Amino acid sequence: MAMLSWNEIRARAISFSSEWKDETNENAEAKSFWNDFFNVFGISRKRVATFEERVKTLDGNGYIDLLWKGVLLVEHKSRGRDLERAYRQAVDYFPGLKEAELPKYILVSDFEKFALYDLETDSKRTFTIEQFHQNIELFGFIAGYQKQEFKEQDPVNIQAAEKMGKLHDQLREVGYTGHDLEVYLVRLLFCLFADDTGIFEKNIFRDYIEQNTKEDGSDLAFHLDGIFDTLNKPKEARLKTLSDSLNQFPFVNGRLFEERLSTAAFNAEMRELFLECCSLDWGKISPAIFGSMFQSVMKPEERRELGAHYTSEQNIMKLIKPLFLDELRKEFETVKGSTKKLEVFHEKIANLKFLDPACGCGNFLIIAYRELRLLEMDILRELTRGKMVLDLGFLMKVNVEQFYGIEIDEFPAQIAQVALWLIDHQMNMIASYEFGQYFVRIPLTTKPNIVNGNALKINWESIVPKNELSYILGNPPFVGARFMSDNQKKDLQEVKAGFKGINDLDFVAGWFIKAADYTGATSIKTAFVSTNSIVQGGQAAILWKYIFSDRGHNIHFAHQTFKWTNEARGKAAVYCVIVGFARDKPSNAVIYNYPDISGDPVMTKANNINQYLVDAPKIFISKRTEPLSATEKMIYGSIPADGKIFLLNEEEKDEFIAKEPLSAKYFRPYVGGYELINSIQRYCLYLKDCPPAELRKMPLVLDVVRQVAEYRLGKKRYVKLADYPTLFGEDRVKNEDFLGVPVVSSENRKIIPIAYYTKEYICSNQLFQVPNATPYLFGILNSSMHMAWMKIVGGRLKGDYRYSNTLIYNNFIFPEPTEQQVKNIEKQADNILEIRSKYIEKNTSLADLYDQLIMPSDLRKAHEKLNAEVDKAYQFKKQIRTDEVRVEFLFDLYEKFVYNN
Repeated sequence: MAMLSWNEIRARAISFSSEWKDETNENAEAKSFWNDFFNVFGISRKRVATFEERVKTLDGNGYIDLLWKGVLLVEHKSRGRDLERAYRQAVDYFPGLKEAELPKYILVSDFEKFALYDLETDSKRTFTIEQFHQNIELFGFIAGYQKQEFKEQDPVNIQAAEKMGKLHDQLREVGYTGHDLEVYLVRLLFCLFADDTGIFEKNIFRDYIEQNTKEDGSDLAFHLDGIFDTLNKPKEARLKTLSDSLNQFPFVNGRLFEERLSTAAFNAEMRELFLECCSLDWGKISPAIFGSMFQSVMKPEERRELGAHYTSEQNIMKLIKPLFLDELRKEFETVKGSTKKLEVFHEKIANLKFLDPACGCGNFLIIAYRELRLLEMDILRELTRGKMVLDLGFLMKVNVEQFYGIEIDEFPAQIAQVALWLIDHQMNMIASYEFGQYFVRIPLTTKPNIVNGNALKINWESIVPKNELSYILGNPPFVGARFMSDNQKKDLQEVKAGFKGINDLDFVAGWFIKAADYTGATSIKTAFVSTNSIVQGGQAAILWKYIFSDRGHNIHFAHQTFKWTNEARGKAAVYCVIVGFARDKPSNAVIYNYPDISGDPVMTKANNINQYLVDAPKIFISKRTEPLSATEKMIYGSIPADGKIFLLNEEEKDEFIAKEPLSAKYFRPYVGGYELINSIQRYCLYLKDCPPAELRKMPLVLDVVRQVAEYRLGKKRYVKLADYPTLFGEDRVKNEDFLGVPVVSSENRKIIPIAYYTKEYICSNQLFQVPNATPYLFGILNSSMHMAWMKIVGGRLKGDYRYSNTLIYNNFIFPEPTEQQVKNIEKQADNILEIRSKYIEKNTSLADLYDQLIMPSDLRKAHEKLNAEVDKAYQFKKQIRTDEVRVEFLFDLYEKFVYNN
């Protein structure tokens, strides 16, 4: 039976109320009352619900007046009886029901009054039988309509992902694997959605499984094959002897059920798990569940290999709103008063085409399609205002054929195609709900254009001609330059022959380069989610110099670094940016910055967005071997290349010397970034000046040297160093006092802790050193001006700051202070060191002192005074002094310094 339109349901509700408004006898007419009630919605009560269901209660046995397992429990009373008491009686039946049988709604009635309880939203609605026709939308779950609310945090999303993941694992464990398993899961997903969203008559899939398969699961696969075969055939092509229970399934088409698969196998546990999947309300699941489900069934090693990170709806909206949706919504507001302009606008959105060249399970395409359909409904609402809608299918023009995707892995590619069909159906149901006319696109006659292939090798023009395309969007795989497989490195290199610096780029850069090449001189707009590495460090100059200078593109909008998580099993936390770019010059460029990296963004307008995603000139900062402006050189520390065999803590060092007294003079204090920040004392054996004859007198030291030699022989990169086991792999010991700057420091600190060390200390390769550094340099490097430069120009290790002497320090432009300004900065630097020493004497580490939450007030104020003096030296007079404003100022200085000298 086809779903009834709301208009038909309303007419039936009026007739129902008229017929039953005077009934009073619960025992005589209750069953007929509820049979007629279900008929209002075009549903046979016999098919979905049973009367007098016996259950065990805390007091013995009870009988539920009417139970639709997993959906609705009805308690009926004679006219005038207490409905609150009836509700409590209904709840008392719950202990006797299985988890999958628990209802989502309780409906109580005394013929005259109704009370509907939604147990998931904890809400209650009451009305009289005369008001029934005014409240029929409350029962959309009976009719097959579901007023959609897309809540990605709804627990049902996570439950569905986890249960489908478990089912996948169990099928694989029994030997059902590979392509057949992947297609099988996609078909099951379609059926689960279809059962709850009106593609099938309500719950016929679940009921068929419950009523026709054995509890031990032995024949479940056989029956599923029967359903799949039925869904693949038009009614007229089916066997005349096909059972009614199978023949009730519609013809789907779309080639989804066309392929013949090997037969799966289930047991009792797997059948029970599958019924739990069936009991979920798939009509309420967000379309983004497909990405979450995909990640939940992937092996961890596959997840890293593919670089697949599921993107939440919230973050997808961060991309699609500024890419196209905000602009279209704005245009809609300007034309909605004119029928002619609305019709032209409607044709425009029906001809837009979208490409996601790394679509995964289609999350970006799904949400983009949903939003386009919602916009179309707003258009239709305006066009049909005051008119009766006769043919909803004729009015709706936006279709899944407008959406294109490329996905390297077959399973998510299949999910993407099915997911777009299902979101299409969900939107059709919303339109049916809105306009009072049932509309469904079954059998499937159109399909999204999802291609299973390698996007870095495929010619995108063969997927969709660029003169027809409107937008490119998505989140290509995040794989760092050092973590790519050999095949990924080869794919990236082949994207652009002769591209200088391609080996220093992350895998995601390949999509940026291909998009810039493919779009050419068109007006296509592109926006990708990416790890923030492509707008930091050396990668920013390499990639964006090509996109800006060689391809002539401009950044239209950008989300600066933000942190997101997802719903997938083993949630991934990633530091991302979103960059939208095109050939056209933007008329309203915007930057979204995140004062709280896990919070909401603040939008600011920009004149020009550069490769660091700040409003500043497009200046390409590359590594320099010599400082541009600083007078003192910053160099790397030493690399022992010893597997930490030379290194000892204080207790180990003292114990070693006690056994080997001659070794005492060869121990030197050793410091790296970790030791500096956490105030940890370590030592190393430094044998550069140890004569061989003396070495032979120290057997314990000789044993350490032997261990180092063996370690280096076992490491390919250190084999040549094995001939020099008494020496560091790279020795940069200067025997001078130095200022140490950690290579890596936490993002939670606004200031990187730096410190002075005496010449006895050896600086490790996790610390940069500036020999004989002045207090003035200490002051400049501790200033907000330098820290802002470091955050923007430098790279990140995950979320932590990664300092670079060649990129950050050597490109930093120092002020040109007066002699008095130098003295003032040195005075504040000495003040900071004095305050720090007071706390360090009490065993407080620099990690504690520079923790943003617990930083001592006197130290915080000392840094504020230092900033004021440094700003005076720069003649920096801006009222607003954020990191972004400081960096804009420094970029101007850099431009003048480089191009005027």
